[in-house]
Amino acid sequence: MEPPVRLGILGGTFDPIHLGHLRSAEEIGEKLTLTQVYLIPSASPPHKTDTPVSRFEQRLALTRAAAGQSPLLEALDWEGKRPGLSYSIETLKEFRAMFGPDAELFFILGTDAFLEIDTWKAYRDLFAYAHFVIIPRPGFERQGLTPVFEDLGIGPAQGKDEAVYAAPSGKKIMLMSTTLMDISATGIRDRVRASRSIRFLVPEVVRIYIEKEGLYQDYEYAG
Repeated sequence: MEPPVRLGILGGTFDPIHLGHLRSAEEIGEKLTLTQVYLIPSASPPHKTDTPVSRFEQRLALTRAAAGQSPLLEALDWEGKRPGLSYSIETLKEFRAMFGPDAELFFILGTDAFLEIDTWKAYRDLFAYAHFVIIPRPGFERQGLTPVFEDLGIGPAQGKDEAVYAAPSGKKIMLMSTTLMDISATGIRDRVRASRSIRFLVPEVVRIYIEKEGLYQDYEYAG
């Protein structure tokens, strides 16, 4: 019998996707021996309804171009095919339906996003579908996770190291560090608007696409 497939899921606005996103996805994929890490641009981010983002088709094209640089990464357009706001719970349900009950899903996100998880749709149900991989972010201390863990009933996993926890569903919550690259999409957009170089902040194929399409030169975008 073949072992169950192990899949990583990294969602985001990706406006634009940059080397910080990609390096984290690559390292988590290697550390957890994942079959594939899927990059999923949010079509209509629920937390950014009051601020503009680039068109989904443009962000998807950027993400696909970037993912093409690694055999471990693949971009998916699922959230662009669903009407309404893009909710992670719906994406996880789609993964379960597509890959079956035996697939191991690993939902990757930063500490900053996890600290706001109680604002997500059906957030307690997320832990029925996937393990969580939490990556430290500059300015967000690990201690801040404690009250969120307590609210969710998350505690230390038996026989595991101090960076592995368990949800009531039995899914794992792992704190995993990756190479720290203090790059932000906001900073990239600001540099483009100021006609400054973004080389070595994004893959070259992404830089060329941004320049060719004239992205990020007209108005303020979401963070």
